[in-house]
Amino acid sequence: MTDKPVTIEVGSEKPDSCVIWLHGLGADGHDFEPVVPELKLDTGLNLRFIFPHAPMIPVTINQGFVMRAWFDIRDSSIDAEQDKKGIRDSAERLRKIIEEQINGGIKAHRIVLAGFSQGGAIALHTALRYPESLAGVLALSTYLPLADTLTSEYNKANIKVPIFLAHGSADPVIAIELGKQSRTQLEEQGYKPEWHEYKEMQHSVSEKEIFDIAEWLEQILL
Repeated sequence: MTDKPVTIEVGSEKPDSCVIWLHGLGADGHDFEPVVPELKLDTGLNLRFIFPHAPMIPVTINQGFVMRAWFDIRDSSIDAEQDKKGIRDSAERLRKIIEEQINGGIKAHRIVLAGFSQGGAIALHTALRYPESLAGVLALSTYLPLADTLTSEYNKANIKVPIFLAHGSADPVIAIELGKQSRTQLEEQGYKPEWHEYKEMQHSVSEKEIFDIAEWLEQILL
């Protein structure tokens, strides 16, 4: 099993923008690969999609089974202790990928951090602390991790970063209440997240959501 990220390029010229998209618990970088053609993005976008693979670690809530995860989950409760080290380690992994893209010629303000579930949590955590302005954050069916540290750790460079929050009303894995709580926490810190709620959607991605994501990406990158 290789840890080399899945990379897909869209457009006829060298990419000048990038979406780094993190998968959820137990999946891998191939999980959202099929979404790229489904987005049907404007052909004027020369865009690189990068889908990294999370490390293989034991996950407490899944009886300690080793699987791909961005951090450990000890309990499903909203108030459960969070894996601070795991979250910060994965944020550092993501920062290194960002730096690789910048070193390759893509400007920070043309880089979108995206993720689903656990991956969305890492995307949010990393973007709000990143020292250069990013293009946006796409956080799907997720929540804001380590929210209590944001006040002291946020970076002014991304206080106005576009944030797309999306959640299904029937999500049985990460309750929509947690998503709404995260939206409120972001608003209280001065961010202006764009909230998208999908009726009866569970812990997944819907056709309407893909349409909305495409529209948002074109809005911030074209």
